[in-house]
Amino acid sequence: MDRNTELSEFLRTRRARLRPEDAGVSLTTSGPRRVPGLRREELAQLAGVSTDYYTRLEQGRHLNVSEAVLDAVARALRLNDTERAYLFELAKPRPRRTQRRRPPRPQRVRPGVYRLLQTLDAAVSPAFVLGRRSDVLASNRLARALIVDFDALPYRERNMIRFMFLDPAARELYGEWENYASEMVAGLRLQAGRNADDPVLTELVGELTIKSPEFRTWWADHNVREKTHGVKVYHHPLVGEMTLSYENVAFPGDADQALCIYTVEPGSPSEEALRLLANWTAPSPDRPAAPSSPSLSPSPPPTPSVYRNPTSENPTQGDH
Repeated sequence: MDRNTELSEFLRTRRARLRPEDAGVSLTTSGPRRVPGLRREELAQLAGVSTDYYTRLEQGRHLNVSEAVLDAVARALRLNDTERAYLFELAKPRPRRTQRRRPPRPQRVRPGVYRLLQTLDAAVSPAFVLGRRSDVLASNRLARALIVDFDALPYRERNMIRFMFLDPAARELYGEWENYASEMVAGLRLQAGRNADDPVLTELVGELTIKSPEFRTWWADHNVREKTHGVKVYHHPLVGEMTLSYENVAFPGDADQALCIYTVEPGSPSEEALRLLANWTAPSPDRPAAPSSPSLSPSPPPTPSVYRNPTSENPTQGDH
C-alpha cells in the first residue's frame, strides 16, 4: 500500500463526510456546492493553514509535516482517537531504503499461550489468537467448533477476514453479517496503515477486492476502527442462536498478536447452547447424541482436529 495515496484518500474521505453546518461553515456565503462535505479551502481555514499547504497534504505531497499541523487537521476533521493515530501513522517520515526490505518475520505463538487456550476450553470459552492481517495463529477446540476448523484449513486460508468474505458459511453463521464484516474491513485498513510494506497483506487486500463487491465498497470508504470488545450473535447450525461477548487482549511485548476470548451471560440460553456445543464436540467416547430440534443440522459435524503441541507445530503460526 502506497502511504501517500492512502493519506490522500483518507483525508479526502474524512473531509467529504463532514457537513458544512456541523463545522460552522455558512452555506449562504459559500456559493453553490457540487460535492458533499467541506471544500479544501474551508478545511484549511478551520485548521489554520493555507489552502495551498492543505492541498499538497491531501494530494500526498507532504514534506515533513509537523505534529502541530497534523493535530490541527485532525481537530478540523473531527477525527476520533483511532483515526487521529492512523493519520499520524500515515504522515510520519519514513527512513530511506538503502536495501531491499526483508519480509516480515513469521509469527510464533508461545507455548504458554497454547496452554492458556486449553484452559479456556475447560472454561467453555471459545478463544483464538489473531496476528497481523487477521491471521488465526492458534485456536482452541471450542472456537473451531463455533466458527470453523481453522486447523483443517490450508495455511493461507487461516484468516478471519478471508473466512468472513469468501466462505458462504460465514453469512449464515453471523446474525449481523454486514455490520461485523464492515467492522473487520475497518480493522484491516488500520493494520494496513501500520504495515504498509507487507506484501502478503497487499495480496490479501487485492484478492478480497476482486472477489467480494462488499469488501471492495467498504475498503474504498477508508474507515478505520480498533475493535477491543463487543457482542456478536451467532446462528450455529448445530445448537441454534447464541449471543456472545468478546474481549481482544493484546499481548505485552507483541503488538501484532491479540487473544480473542468469547464469554456468555451466566444462566442464559446462550450459555446452555455453548455448553451443549462443547459437550457435543468434545473428543470423548461419551459424546452425547445430537439435539433433535428440527432447526439444527441433521448430521453431526466432522470430529475436530486434536489439539496440537506447539513444539511439533510446523509453520502454522508463520506467515502464509
